[in-house]
Amino acid sequence: MTYAIIKVAGKQYRVREGERLLVDRLRQSEGETFAPTVLLVGGDGAAQLAPEDGAVTAKVLGDAKGAKIRIGKYKKRTGYRRHTGFRASLTQIRIESIGGAKPTRATAKPKPKAEKPATPDESGTSKAVAGTGDLPDGYADMTIADIKAAAGGWSASSISAALAYEGEHGKRKGALAALDSALARQGGES
Repeated sequence: MTYAIIKVAGKQYRVREGERLLVDRLRQSEGETFAPTVLLVGGDGAAQLAPEDGAVTAKVLGDAKGAKIRIGKYKKRTGYRRHTGFRASLTQIRIESIGGAKPTRATAKPKPKAEKPATPDESGTSKAVAGTGDLPDGYADMTIADIKAAAGGWSASSISAALAYEGEHGKRKGALAALDSALARQGGES
């Protein structure tokens, strides 16, 4: 479940997509959309502080008045009595979308590409396409943390295949760094 913490008129609110809330009176007219300041986007994974792509759009539904507050002042034995009241000027908004939420592994899986046929070597044996021959099992579904944990036990050819895969598909900086350091460790051990 994706949520965001936004700042509207100096106050912070935790909102979800489709949620309605009352905020202090805004200058926008009814039916107008605006983008409040996004402080944090979270849910379905780790939270992101100050996200660049975490745009939240909100639509103004209309103006409203808050609950009536009665204020009474009284001083005994003097006849002093004062009664005043207050109603806050509010605006009702609806959160249209929370954009920039990173897709989770369950919703955004890489599309399987058609396998290229094996090409024969000059020695006559068939070899898989370069870069995918020694790719570790389930590598496409691994997170960066999984790659960091498992890369220490892979062979140099598996790490090279994973680097080639990242260069063609993901280009994830964390995965590239983890694979480079694992390759350097193996080069130092040999």
